[in-house]
Amino acid sequence: MAPSYQTNPVRGPVNAAFFTVMDRYLDSLLRPRKREVFADLPAEVLELGSGVGANFRYLSPGARVIAVEPNTAMHPGLRRRAQRHGIDLDLRGIVGESLDAEDETADAVISSLVLCTVESPERVVSEVLRVLRPGGRYSFVEHIAAPEGTVLRKAQAAVRRPWAWFFEGCSCERDLRSTIESAGFARTEIESYRLRSPFLPFNTQIAGVAVKAG
Repeated sequence: MAPSYQTNPVRGPVNAAFFTVMDRYLDSLLRPRKREVFADLPAEVLELGSGVGANFRYLSPGARVIAVEPNTAMHPGLRRRAQRHGIDLDLRGIVGESLDAEDETADAVISSLVLCTVESPERVVSEVLRVLRPGGRYSFVEHIAAPEGTVLRKAQAAVRRPWAWFFEGCSCERDLRSTIESAGFARTEIESYRLRSPFLPFNTQIAGVAVKAG
């Protein structure tokens, strides 16, 4: 059965409100890595899980974004942010496991804090590889499982169920580095780091770029 997004009349709007209110704070935490991995993007990108447009500030005015965002509660904020930043928005309410793009048609795909929420990160990354042109790049900032046996990993396990419910199925215990490194890209450059924020389960992260064979 193909993965699908189940609309929740409470959780969807709450998430949209949360990420709108917390936008500047979250960006202050992630800005150094986003500036690095989202630098020099082409004029058109495909973004997975665009949310309320947190990454539009890293794109050039006039850029075209094919925005994959299944939570319709995010869409009004996403459109407003696109207008504010001069983004040409092509909004698609689909899931990342089934991208409605032809093979080898995208120069760049980006994501931030998305692979934690999808039903199958392996399938999403496979779709990314499929739609990228030869030499195209996937740029990402994602949060991952803390090392086994650490206090932070125990905290991630302790809040697993309420965290997943509130944040649209988000899992803090995925090894997304291995998922990306084993997907079939010609080259991957991935940095592991730790944030210092009150959102402890979210603090172990990776940022990087994966390039498809030319």
